[in-house]
Amino acid sequence: MIESKINARSEEYKTNHEAMHALVTLLHERQAGVSAGGGERGARKMREQGKLLPRERLELLLDPGTPFLELSPLAAWGMYDDESPSASNITGIGIVSGVECLIFVNDPTVKGGAVYPMTLQKTLRAQAIALENRLPCLSLVESAGANLLFQDEIFILGGRSFANQARMSALGIPQISLVFGSSTAGGAYVPGMSDYTVFVRGQAYAYLGGPPLVKMATGEETDDETLGGAMMHAQVSGLADYLAADDADAIRIGRKIVAQLPRRKAGMGHGRRQLPVEPAYDPGELLGVIPADAKIPFDIREIIIRLVDSSDFFEFKPEYGPTLVCGHAHLDGWPVGLIGNNGILFSESANKAAQFIQLCNQSRTPLIYLQNITGFMVGTKYEREGIIKYGSQMINAVATSSVPQFSVIVGGSYGAGNYAMCGRAYDPRFLWTWPNSRVAVMGGEQAAGVLAIVQTQQARRRGQEPDPNTIQMLQMMTQQKFEQESDPYYATARLWDDGIIDPRDTRRVLSIGLSVAHNVDFISPGMPHYGVFRM
Repeated sequence: MIESKINARSEEYKTNHEAMHALVTLLHERQAGVSAGGGERGARKMREQGKLLPRERLELLLDPGTPFLELSPLAAWGMYDDESPSASNITGIGIVSGVECLIFVNDPTVKGGAVYPMTLQKTLRAQAIALENRLPCLSLVESAGANLLFQDEIFILGGRSFANQARMSALGIPQISLVFGSSTAGGAYVPGMSDYTVFVRGQAYAYLGGPPLVKMATGEETDDETLGGAMMHAQVSGLADYLAADDADAIRIGRKIVAQLPRRKAGMGHGRRQLPVEPAYDPGELLGVIPADAKIPFDIREIIIRLVDSSDFFEFKPEYGPTLVCGHAHLDGWPVGLIGNNGILFSESANKAAQFIQLCNQSRTPLIYLQNITGFMVGTKYEREGIIKYGSQMINAVATSSVPQFSVIVGGSYGAGNYAMCGRAYDPRFLWTWPNSRVAVMGGEQAAGVLAIVQTQQARRRGQEPDPNTIQMLQMMTQQKFEQESDPYYATARLWDDGIIDPRDTRRVLSIGLSVAHNVDFISPGMPHYGVFRM
């Protein structure tokens, strides 16, 4: 076991803890704010209709006492004048009748559950997770359909979400819809593309065009119930498979549907799971591990030993390429390979990573990347030593890895270092960030400096003397832009990650991710087609 060098009584630890605690407090405040959806006005309207609120429906659906891993809770943060909190829906992974499911919940307290572009982006990301991990999909439907002010951004994405339902169904991934209220226009295809549907009598409606549109298009006078009510769909159209008396009854029926689905986990890796053991070092201390000043380095091992079982980490090649830490451990009983940054990436560290990634692929061991990386080393010496070649080998290994990969950005994540450490472009199963994280092509200060040099050189090539005031203004604007766009809330609003998490929750969310990854048999296909190479 690696010994921790952190003294929880030191002033340095206390300073770090206070800084991270402030960031975590802000995170929880913002998450609590969006979880309220449309606020008390929207909640009161639902209660007056005798309906449960979206999170009350979710709570009733989940098995009591089981965890719910919410995905992208701060999607659309700061967008659309903040009128679409959490992108107007809730998505996440939860256990229903003993089965891990991907759950979609419309939030009708926010403009009747109207769909924004980021609502669809969030839905598509959740569907991708369901597909990759073979998770049954449960949709709790009550939506007014597309927000027509954004129709140009919604039309294509909406069609893709329905196509995904059909394709998952074709692969044997169940699609289940519980319809609690209006399911209008394109939204009607959510139950329409589902394997099982439950409609609440007297409350649920599904139609391609509501009564006003029907009258305008055809002159026909009709009402909601006649046109697309639950009873009509149960008795006439056949769209409703089950009728429920109220919200709670619909959820009861939904749980029964899930209970009769075939169980998938058995035989897909559970034999490799050991009895989970808590870390020897307190995960609560993770708040004091990261320096308050992002420019001060820290040892990534201090994070690893607060995540893995018994804090037992078997490090690979500890003396070679020391700016990258690789090794084996168990996390909540699951075998994992961990790769973490301890500085900039050199040729040796990239070479070590490529070999370790391939070793984990040979043994069918999932990989976890802990990112705090400024990028690859630059300069004449390093170019001549082959930094591009070795960096490309590492990126190649990450891109072609066939075991589940997970990424957590615990600090900065810049440039090609983001790629090499399995950033979003490399499709990790899940990617989470800590509230101190930063993601960008490079740091704002470096970007401003680079542009100043370029502008100076261009002016002199034109035979002009660069204007220092213009250069200074350019630097200031560039740095400000990079600071804004590398902010973790800017990133999570645009789904560059699957959520900002409290560092103390890292072990829990990784455990859930590892569990759902084992719904898919990535073990029995055996080793990849290449062997472990040394180049």
